[in-house]
Amino acid sequence: MFIINNNIYKGVINMNNFKKIGLSALAGSLAAFSANAGEMTVSGGANLYMTATNELNKTTFSNDDHVTFSGSGELDNGMTVTYSLQLDGDEADDGVIDNHSVKIDTNGSGVITYAGHGGDTVMGGMDDKTPNAYEEATDGLTTSGSNQVINGIGGNDILRYDSESYSGATIHAAMVMNSPAAQNGVYMDMGITFKPEMMDGLEIGYAMGETEATAGTVIDDQTYYVKYSYGPITIGYQESESDAPTATDSDETETLGISYQITDDFSVSYNTHDFNDGAQTVDEEFSGISASYTMGGITIAGHVNELENAGGSATAADVEGYELNVGFAF
Repeated sequence: MFIINNNIYKGVINMNNFKKIGLSALAGSLAAFSANAGEMTVSGGANLYMTATNELNKTTFSNDDHVTFSGSGELDNGMTVTYSLQLDGDEADDGVIDNHSVKIDTNGSGVITYAGHGGDTVMGGMDDKTPNAYEEATDGLTTSGSNQVINGIGGNDILRYDSESYSGATIHAAMVMNSPAAQNGVYMDMGITFKPEMMDGLEIGYAMGETEATAGTVIDDQTYYVKYSYGPITIGYQESESDAPTATDSDETETLGISYQITDDFSVSYNTHDFNDGAQTVDEEFSGISASYTMGGITIAGHVNELENAGGSATAADVEGYELNVGFAF
């Protein structure tokens, strides 16, 4: 399965010829796994990126350099177990291994996922649910330290549960074990998403978590969003807050997005994101336009984003940035 810009192309690795890629040791382990699970798949992307911000005053170029191996198999009791391992040329800490996880579909009682790296908590997965054609309004403006979202605590060793859908409602819960950012090394959050069967196109979500980076100082994080699709138009609105004992440690965000599917191949969107830091007197205001167009096996996508009042200062210069992505399907 090759995944290029959300397009999926299926394929199965021939394990007899797997040594041709020069990873004979890995091939042996994957072959053993495949013998029990049935088959292995590989996904990856051929994407070229061009990015720039007026703050850095330069343009940078990059390309994808990772592939993901995954395999799944059904147990005698009907459960399905999926293992995923990503090889990434940029990952220095663990050699070439980056994202890796084990997912268990319990066949009726929900899905349990253990992500050693690269997983999302419930708050993390809901930090911005407004629709966009390519990326969020905050993307590419992190050079000023102003990519301000409220998403609880993430990290490695995430254990997550997602229930089955009950009349459109799905329950989510997650725990981060051994997190250096959480008091006692453990962080938990939970949430619910609801897609009412009687109203097609409507989606509502809510999540909450509690952080205690300092003993005795509890911070309550929560977020909710509403998203509605009607024909080619999707509109989303979201509010998040981090409620601390002191006002200066409390934050709020307000996010709005609208996307329009002009044709099956071409979509555009407009997004805004306001961040209110309790220690600042002026909100940071993000806005962005993004678009995506597919023709044959090529997808061209990009965004132009802007940040006003960077760092909570009304006199700060605006930060502007753009990104252009060219992806190839093969």
